[in-house]
Amino acid sequence: MTTLDDRKPSSREPTLADVSGPSRLAEPDEAISAEELQLAARNHGIPLEALRYDVTPAGLHYLLIHYDIPELDPATHTLTIGGAVDRPLTVTLADLRERQRVTRQVTLECAGNGRALLHPRPVSQPWLVEAVGNAKWTGTPLAPLLRESGIDPDAVDVVFTGADHGVERGVEQDYQRALPVADALREEVLLAYEMNGAPLLPQHGAPLRLIVPGWYGMAHVKWVHSVELRTEPFEGYQNAVAYRVRRDADDPGVPVTRIEPRAVVRPPGFPDFMSRRRVLRPGPCLLDGRAWSGHAPVVAVEVTTDGGESWAPAELDPTDAGDFAWRRWRYEWVADPGRYVLGARATDASGRTQPVEQQWNRGGFANNMVQRVEVVVPAE
Repeated sequence: MTTLDDRKPSSREPTLADVSGPSRLAEPDEAISAEELQLAARNHGIPLEALRYDVTPAGLHYLLIHYDIPELDPATHTLTIGGAVDRPLTVTLADLRERQRVTRQVTLECAGNGRALLHPRPVSQPWLVEAVGNAKWTGTPLAPLLRESGIDPDAVDVVFTGADHGVERGVEQDYQRALPVADALREEVLLAYEMNGAPLLPQHGAPLRLIVPGWYGMAHVKWVHSVELRTEPFEGYQNAVAYRVRRDADDPGVPVTRIEPRAVVRPPGFPDFMSRRRVLRPGPCLLDGRAWSGHAPVVAVEVTTDGGESWAPAELDPTDAGDFAWRRWRYEWVADPGRYVLGARATDASGRTQPVEQQWNRGGFANNMVQRVEVVVPAE
């Protein structure tokens, strides 16, 4: 147990290693820590009833802030493009607004979504299944700016630097992520300055952020102020250490990139306050939810009402929102009195399907196992 004596300052000189410990796994019976609760209070998920909205309102969209929300002035904010280029550029927000204006509907999901459901639990932001949102992002395509700068033919990575600054696992850093040049040049990648038709909110990256459709949220750098092309692979913390799928601490792992397919049930009925277990009246019930994938469009959703013992096809709504936005699915169900465990699984056009069992990794990344929604249907 930690006592007040344990909290007394040490006589030795502190180092950044004292600020945050190494990545670790929770003990089998270890409860969520005060540090994890502090993260959860800062970084909220979407209330699952808000899956009813085709476009997630900004205040209901999931949120992950690694460090602090920086204080930036849109009137003076600039973006620099440099490194392995022939013609370094500096552009203002006004300059970007004068360029081609594009709006894309894009589903963003945190790479750690579902982490808190894993056993053993990686100790970090304790997401369940709510770390997702689908918004309309407006900005200008990144590729023309990169081409105007004159990309060095030997360039391999494009590094994006945000204005948020902090310490992670003892490493002081600006938040930085890189994309391979080929991915940065995709036409759908945006420098966004609006969300759902309004200027970006501070917590969503104002005044400028990156949108990389199809990739997990760690790639969508917020508060971006610098773009640097490099002729060597980027070995910054967020690329080389943090966001990698590894089985153990010594495994170099593979990088986290595109979103794995997932379907989520919009919980029916009404909830118990503490447990969130659902109560549903007997009779016909329309089950619905959303499905998405960053690899390819979702082509099928199946629904279970018995915890995965059996599956039935759901109906997918038609959509004109593009390949990177979620799709609504529906399933007609007759609820008899009893206890049920609902779930849904998505399959995309690449053939990827959600697993029923957990796919464990040390960081809790890209875990897309099927959601479990407990429902009680009382007899009338």
